Amino acid sequence: MTRIRLFAELADDMTVEQRDTFNWVVESRGSMIRPYEVMLHSPGIAQPMAELGGKIRYESTLSDHDRELVIVTAAIALGCAFEWDSHEQLARRAGVRPEVMDHLEKGSSVELTDPEATLIDFVNELAGTATVSDRTFAAAKDMLGDQGVVELAATVGYYTMLGYIMGACDAC
Repeated sequence: MTRIRLFAELADDMTVEQRDTFNWVVESRGSMIRPYEVMLHSPGIAQPMAELGGKIRYESTLSDHDRELVIVTAAIALGCAFEWDSHEQLARRAGVRPEVMDHLEKGSSVELTDPEATLIDFVNELAGTATVSDRTFAAAKDMLGDQGVVELAATVGYYTMLGYIMGACDAC
């Protein structure tokens, strides 16, 4: 049970702004998904967040593989089962190796490639300390360039923000 009403409980009581935001999210995403159900309580935040999410998911220079690896790593770092469940199959389809997925989910031992280790370290350091070491930053910058490292940090930040919102509302 969430701490905040989700769409099924909110549907009959929505304001015009909430209804407009609901319709916009459904049109842009194909359906209403939990993070935006929670954010319907603040429509002025929900729509810009969804727009940012679209930029991160569909317009980033990060490869599908790298982006999905970052998202599932962030989901584990935040303990957000919803994000893990939403992106696990996407990560697998994007080519994240099954043994890496098991490593993230279960802590099993795996030999990571340098790019995998760089992305996972970047997410874990940023999620854990709000910064990254010089070594991790340099590796990420060498791998992705300036734009890519900014997009990497933005991706971690976006999914962290979703995790925080859902975690606070017990919707993870």
